[in-house]
Amino acid sequence: MPTKTLTTAENVVDFVRGCTFFGTGGGGRPSEGIRLLKEVLSSKGEITWMDANDIPEHGYTVCPFLMGSIAPWTDETFKQMKQLNLDPEKRESANLLTKSIELLSKFTGTQPEVVVPIELGGANTPAALTAASELNLVVVDGDYTGRAIPEIIQTTPHLNGKEICPIASWDQWGNVCYIEKSVNPMMAERIGKFLSAAAFGISGQAGFLIPVGDMKKIVVRGTLTECLEVGELIRAEREQGRNPVHKVAEKTGGKVLFKGTVAKKHWEDREGYYWGYHEIAGFEEFEGHKFKIWFKNENHISWLDDTPYVTSPDMLIVVQFADCEPLYNPDIQEGMKVAVIGIPARKEFLSKNGLQVLGPKYFGFDIEYRPFEEITK
Repeated sequence: MPTKTLTTAENVVDFVRGCTFFGTGGGGRPSEGIRLLKEVLSSKGEITWMDANDIPEHGYTVCPFLMGSIAPWTDETFKQMKQLNLDPEKRESANLLTKSIELLSKFTGTQPEVVVPIELGGANTPAALTAASELNLVVVDGDYTGRAIPEIIQTTPHLNGKEICPIASWDQWGNVCYIEKSVNPMMAERIGKFLSAAAFGISGQAGFLIPVGDMKKIVVRGTLTECLEVGELIRAEREQGRNPVHKVAEKTGGKVLFKGTVAKKHWEDREGYYWGYHEIAGFEEFEGHKFKIWFKNENHISWLDDTPYVTSPDMLIVVQFADCEPLYNPDIQEGMKVAVIGIPARKEFLSKNGLQVLGPKYFGFDIEYRPFEEITK
């Protein structure tokens, strides 16, 4: 029996809001996730997921994911598309993750029975659920990261020595690729990112064909239900005329790290990722202080008054100050009033291996990771 069932548009919006919250600034545009799941509701009437313990042990799981930069297109991008005879109005309308799972099954001869989202995010998680619905596959109540991440090595399968290859890729123009083998996981990430970069942003890919029994040992459990509950809480607090920011921080075991106005934004599209930083000038109890966040698709490093503060693998979530609506990094603009909520990392990424791939030094910063509870006390 399903653990949870979404049956209304309100359910969908609540769920995607929660996914966006844990997306830490990345994970795909939430409006796209809402569109996809509303289409599923229209055709199927419901969206479900299942507790890992209730899924039969036989068969294989698959992990579909959207790969690529979330940076906005520029005039130069449109110019390059035109030279390649690519019309933005004629992109694939089908769910790219459905296509990628079908392609992987075709190439490997293996028909998976369970879908595991790679991460939590406003589009990536809903797209995985949509693919499962379209292919009549079960979705586990969990994912492989417990947040959003920029690289596929920052996942629990990688931490547990699972191979991501083979990978099937289907981009937004209909280009099809198959990565049968890579010499190491970092090269699998690099090849996948360059495929998406060639397609000017996003491609749907599928990998991590893992037996169900192995998946149960490494999945971050209960995260889809957690997303739904956070989204519901934000809506319920608003309906009672309250600002949800502190209540949500309390529910997720986190803290409100800062409140202020976005004073400066810098970004670039580099190597298939959306890089940059936001600078925030404080107000209310943070008046006279400043906060800076560095992102690579998602938020990873922060500074409070130029001193290193909370970093990945702990989570940095930027929300609208007035109503706690979580913000997707490309949508953050100078002048916005925001709050920053910090949440402790999932325990899986506090291990030595976890910190090696998701700690500040992995991103090139000479900063020692300090536990969330220690740095925010």
